[in-house]
Amino acid sequence: MKRALWGFLCLSFLLVGCFDKKELEEQGYVIGIGLDKGADDTSSTQLNITFQIANPEVGSAITGGGSNEQPQQTVTLQANDILTAINAANSFVSRQISVDHTQIIVVSEELARTEQFLRIMQSVTRSSELRRGVQIIVSKEKASEFLINNDPTLETRPHKYFQLMLNRARETGIIPKGDVHRFFQLTEGDADLFLAIYATTIVDKKKENGFEDEYIAGEIPQLIGDRTQFMGSAVFKEGKMIDVIDGQETRLALILDHTSKLEDILATYPDPIDSNQRIATRFIKKKKNKVDITYRKNGPSDVSITVPFEIEVLAVPSLVNYSTEENKEKLRKSIEGNLNQKARELVQKTQEQYGTEPFYWSLYVRKNFLSIKDYEAANWNKNIYPHANVHVNFTLKKIRFGKLVKNSNLNEVRD
Repeated sequence: MKRALWGFLCLSFLLVGCFDKKELEEQGYVIGIGLDKGADDTSSTQLNITFQIANPEVGSAITGGGSNEQPQQTVTLQANDILTAINAANSFVSRQISVDHTQIIVVSEELARTEQFLRIMQSVTRSSELRRGVQIIVSKEKASEFLINNDPTLETRPHKYFQLMLNRARETGIIPKGDVHRFFQLTEGDADLFLAIYATTIVDKKKENGFEDEYIAGEIPQLIGDRTQFMGSAVFKEGKMIDVIDGQETRLALILDHTSKLEDILATYPDPIDSNQRIATRFIKKKKNKVDITYRKNGPSDVSITVPFEIEVLAVPSLVNYSTEENKEKLRKSIEGNLNQKARELVQKTQEQYGTEPFYWSLYVRKNFLSIKDYEAANWNKNIYPHANVHVNFTLKKIRFGKLVKNSNLNEVRD
């Protein structure tokens, strides 16, 4: 027995080796994939596929900071799907293309609004290299133009830029978490809407008199800086893009969805005493939403949502003292009323225009059915939700004032 064990132990050393190793400079890591409709309109299968390949040596200790190499290379070719495009690209790219570290798939809005998009995404799930955590971005322009025009100033390493930018934007709620896994989870569930990140590098119009989150990418009144903008969501129903919602609606959708995690939401609300001013706050959500659904087979169902939250007051330009009980109660009612009104408008829009919702409320109605077959027959997105009586109630549990409770007295200062 001991001889056999020693024999197996000795043989195990023969299995260890580095015969299939690849050096760093031999590989080209794709950080972004772009998908556009093919140039030939008569063909429904040909795509223009763009690869943004990062140079891992730029910005690292390997080059010592004195290299003149480009941090990235962007190539575009025509192919039927992503996997065959990878093999075709290896015929003119010197390094072996690897999609192990791909972070984003950029899809042009033109392609996302077609029936072809869902078929294209099927090939993504079949690849063992592409991870399901890859984020889906819908660009207003062509995906190839988006990747080429994106030129961050602070980050020379493009993979780091997308990682930091998307993580921070998701934490503030102005864009959703729209990865490949969630796309197929919601699409195959055939009940809820999927929200993908909406972005652009073309600022063609500016929205006048908008507040901090009432924009979509391309409308933000940016005066100077990087021209790539991430804000809002592309709405997908049954694997096809149907609309775009702004940053405010995206935040509300994420707040009403208990599966989404928001870290830090900075927003302004109308000043209840001085209508010409707005109060800057931090929205804090520590507890889960309470969702109650009363299902009725032969009538409208009732959906009741309670959202508990806290507010930290950051700035009061009107200098009104909201630390008093009377003013604090006015502020509480004003903020709750503002959020409830915005939520009602969003719910009405999803019921009348979309016919279903992006809040993942279908999870709560499933307990009313004994089997998946019964649940699918009831049809949440066509029969139950569009005709349901939905009540959303934001409940402000606590108001904080940070380090400064009272504002300066302007009369004393000017005196």
